[in-house]
Amino acid sequence: MPDLLWDDVRNFFDPDLMGSLPDARVADTSVEDWQAVLDLVRSQGWSCEYSEDGVAVRLPRAADMLVRSESADALLRVWPATGFLVIFRAYEAGSIDFDVNLRELRGQDGVDLLCRLLRAVRRRLGKPVMLTPESDPLHPVLGFDVEADRVVPLADPHFS
Repeated sequence: MPDLLWDDVRNFFDPDLMGSLPDARVADTSVEDWQAVLDLVRSQGWSCEYSEDGVAVRLPRAADMLVRSESADALLRVWPATGFLVIFRAYEAGSIDFDVNLRELRGQDGVDLLCRLLRAVRRRLGKPVMLTPESDPLHPVLGFDVEADRVVPLADPHFS
């Protein structure tokens, strides 16, 4: 059974309401958590590309990536599924920030893809994962409920 149904949460997948690149975040993280995300990408066999200031380079260990991100724009592009790009932004060790493109997440298949991603990150890190509208970190709309062991709405999905 899916975590969420498209008809119930379709507004959270509307680029006009949420922005085309809503923000996902794991707060209170460490270098070790970042390394766990890199290990997750590798263990899942997801395609990825790491770049610094737009130049593709070999994916470093998390500690090196975070040091480099102080002077360069460090991005990790990950494709957990064909046609579904997730962009991890290595701003700091204290949070893991990533974007998803809502134009790639349409219908029930898109909802399921996003839920699988949030579930995988949550289970690997053991920390809450929240999705918020683009550039609006104070208003989470989706998150992983630890007790329910699934992704749940954190806001009214029927806003207009």
